[in-house]
Amino acid sequence: MAEAERIINTPDTPEDGAHQAPEQAADQERERSGRGRRITVLFAVAAFAYALDLISKTLVVAKLEGHAPIKLVGDLLELHAIRNPGAAFGFGAAFTVIFTVIAASVIVVIMRLARKLYSFPWAVALGLLLGGALGNLTDRIFRSPGVFNGQVVDFIAPKGFAIFNLADSAIVCGGILIVLLSFRGLDPDGTVHKD
Repeated sequence: MAEAERIINTPDTPEDGAHQAPEQAADQERERSGRGRRITVLFAVAAFAYALDLISKTLVVAKLEGHAPIKLVGDLLELHAIRNPGAAFGFGAAFTVIFTVIAASVIVVIMRLARKLYSFPWAVALGLLLGGALGNLTDRIFRSPGVFNGQVVDFIAPKGFAIFNLADSAIVCGGILIVLLSFRGLDPDGTVHKD
């Protein structure tokens, strides 16, 4: 989190921007254009993950909720609709409001990081986190029993594992990608650390 805060607090442009050589101005324009493409990737991935989650939950509520589970791969994988008041994979059911605040905070941090985004892999990772967080936050706000206490629709049920949804999957995949990028020394602003 300290690294994210360092990147967020870095100025967008050099303070002496008015006194630049033409080559520096061209370099900065290319950087802005590259950042714009990365931000587009971030929001496109987020929109895709969010749409898949929203559509899948709408179908599950309409077609599966209140019915027997559907076996997809024998006993290994089935679709089983439940309402989850807790976090991903059913943890912390007593802390629904706290998870709502955490999801909203994650969204704010990602939006702030987007200003400094120059890395394509980070754009994908943050897009997955943003889409997943928005998907579960939508449930927490708009589903029963009430605003900020809503229960998340979960339906993917592997044998011997917790039931989850596509938003949870996007969050986990984004988190794994961030860990891998961090191990490789790649920051969201495009810098690479050789440790």
